[in-house]
Amino acid sequence: MVLRGEIKTPPMSEAARRETGFLLRRLQQGDNLALPHSRPMPDIGPRCHELRINDANKTWRVIYRIDDDAIVVVEVFEKKTRATPHRHIAECQRRLRLYGQAAGE
Repeated sequence: MVLRGEIKTPPMSEAARRETGFLLRRLQQGDNLALPHSRPMPDIGPRCHELRINDANKTWRVIYRIDDDAIVVVEVFEKKTRATPHRHIAECQRRLRLYGQAAGE
């Protein structure tokens, strides 16, 4: 199930891309990540979390949901403020609704 064109690859450094891939692989293998790498995001939805990736001079967030058969990447963005901007939360909720509809949930 792919929602084409929804998420673009951000301009992360190679080190940040590798760290993101490593953490996503751990999630796929069933590891439960906690701070400082990940934190729950119940405002977005059940089983939703945020990966925290520190880059050279930026901080990235990868919003994901843990399903029984997949790690669903919902959004990737540069974090510039302490709180997650409402527009990112609303966009994640919209994408998860579309994903659920397409998957017959």
